[in-house]
Amino acid sequence: MSVLDSKVPKGPIKDKWTTYKDKINLVNPANKRLIDVIVVGTGLAGGSAAATLAELGYNVKAFAYQDSPRRAHSIAAQGGINAAKNYQGDGDSTYRLFYDTVKGGDYRSREANVYRLAEVSANIIDQCVAQGVPFARDYGGLLDNRSFGGVLVSRTFYAKGQTGQQLLLGAYSAMNRQIARGKIQMYNRHEMLDVVKVDGKARGIIARNLITGEIERHSAHAVVIASGGYGNVFFLSTNAMGSNVSASWKIHKKGAFFANPCYTQIHPTCIPRSGDYQSKLTLMSESLRNDGRIWVPKNMDDVLAIREGRKKPTDLSEDERDYYLERRYPAFGNLVPRDVASRAAKERCDAGYGVNATGEAVYLDFAAAIQRYGKEQAKIQGIANPSADKIYELGQKIVEAKYGNLFQMYEKIVDENPYETPMMIYPAVHYTMGGVWVDYNLMTTVPGLYCIGEANFSDHGANRLGASALMQGLADGYFVLPYTIGDYLSDDIRTGTIPTDTPEFDEAEKEVKDRIDFFINNKGTKSVDYFHKRLGKVMWDKVGMARNEKGLKEAMAEIKAIREEFWKEVSVPGGANEMNPELEKAGRVADFLELGELFAKDALTREESCGGHFREESAEEDGPQKGEAKRNDKDFAFVSAWEYKGEPADAVLHKEELEFKDIELKQRSYK
Repeated sequence: MSVLDSKVPKGPIKDKWTTYKDKINLVNPANKRLIDVIVVGTGLAGGSAAATLAELGYNVKAFAYQDSPRRAHSIAAQGGINAAKNYQGDGDSTYRLFYDTVKGGDYRSREANVYRLAEVSANIIDQCVAQGVPFARDYGGLLDNRSFGGVLVSRTFYAKGQTGQQLLLGAYSAMNRQIARGKIQMYNRHEMLDVVKVDGKARGIIARNLITGEIERHSAHAVVIASGGYGNVFFLSTNAMGSNVSASWKIHKKGAFFANPCYTQIHPTCIPRSGDYQSKLTLMSESLRNDGRIWVPKNMDDVLAIREGRKKPTDLSEDERDYYLERRYPAFGNLVPRDVASRAAKERCDAGYGVNATGEAVYLDFAAAIQRYGKEQAKIQGIANPSADKIYELGQKIVEAKYGNLFQMYEKIVDENPYETPMMIYPAVHYTMGGVWVDYNLMTTVPGLYCIGEANFSDHGANRLGASALMQGLADGYFVLPYTIGDYLSDDIRTGTIPTDTPEFDEAEKEVKDRIDFFINNKGTKSVDYFHKRLGKVMWDKVGMARNEKGLKEAMAEIKAIREEFWKEVSVPGGANEMNPELEKAGRVADFLELGELFAKDALTREESCGGHFREESAEEDGPQKGEAKRNDKDFAFVSAWEYKGEPADAVLHKEELEFKDIELKQRSYK
């Protein structure tokens, strides 16, 4: 295995990015127009990168499998975007954002990248305001902030519950300006099916026109992958159904290392599954935890009565409710990090306190917030002795102004009014922490091949803090990659256009066509979804939140068997030279079946408990109790750095906590 060189600059962490930019090689404006760059994916990371690179003068080709960049999955991000501007005057700073991110990620992040992320975060907000992003504002007209999990300050900028959509429209408008100038060639409804290497460098891609089925060759001096995460390896996730690993996996098979593939964000605030017929899960924004209180009944009799319809949650008094996050983590309460909230919800439900028919749900209750806001508004409006109904009316209006579209979405899906009945939520697969390994320049182990946004591994460690996904995507695209890519491209100003009529392009195109021909001509009897669902069940049951050695070894064997059956029995209707969604899915699921085994292999090598995962003793292994999570000084067991033997962990954190020694803890990369 090659030795990985992160290329992190020397010197104090707070000076690394500034010093680096001062000494980096650049491409002058006249030479930028001689250089071509391919960007695969046009969500927030890819869209901002394409727009910025084109604005600088590079010739950009941007590829989206959707019919428009506006359809990228970034629009699904609801709650907000972090930035260390300290508008609230509550003690925020670049260092505190850095600290929270590293601690929240269980010290598995690359600290130099995270400090840079915190540094440029404030610039993102200014950029987006200039683009017209309609962030929420306070009474005085200043940008408003709210708090998210894992922090003690309010640093999250938001646009109601539509932040991702509004930010994406900002990036899309910047892209459109460059498309109109001819600096971006936009390829909608195109999917990258392979990367092409020439003399060891990434020099182009093979893409399929998803409308006509035509296979196309596209060359460039550098290729940027910005294709998002791979949560759909679990089949059921909060990701859009089209979200996939294929671009990342193709470059992995051409030599780009993968890092931490088994780290997955488990989001605590999702609508519980309702049956086997579902194809995806629905996310409710983490911002709801600012005002919603999470609880389950204290008594098992009440749990059974609620499940059987003999009681409503509103029938239970405060004394009959267990606000378990407030009880366990008084400093953070309902705003603990996502991994802590997710594991705590699973622990309560596994103990039998789940409140829906499947036993997999806890309550998220807004009654107290409605009362609090109602009384406050009554005072503001000078209403003396307001009635209970008036307090409720005033409070509901405030909650509706903050979260209205989220409540509306919940009611449409569950058919219950969340203003009157507490929401039900349960953890679900969301963001992926692992991804393609990149160095400080965001370059993979293949020269000229970059990876940005969720598709890379670097910034979030084992668990991402809420509202940091949008921050990383836009930081990479607007402010980091445009600098670092110039250092590489400065050697290409005399290279000229990369030809596509070469043996390397011939070979890559042949591989792509052979695979497509196999899918179309295979005489199998089972659908693509049949295999995807089977993979997802193995992944969730044995490679999900709770894992042990026995289960992981079983998972690897089962995934291998599913993959072998897939190649014999998969059936893909339709033809190759037409629009064929089943053909698209077949290629993506084939990649998931390979990733799944690597995912389980990575989990097997890690005996630690961290992020959204805790490592149990196998049933046949010796332990405190069979099946119980390990608890010792090396593993922060059930909830890693946030809880130690059931208590808050601030007193027993790593000694490196305040030193941040650029430790890349056991980042395992496989060829």
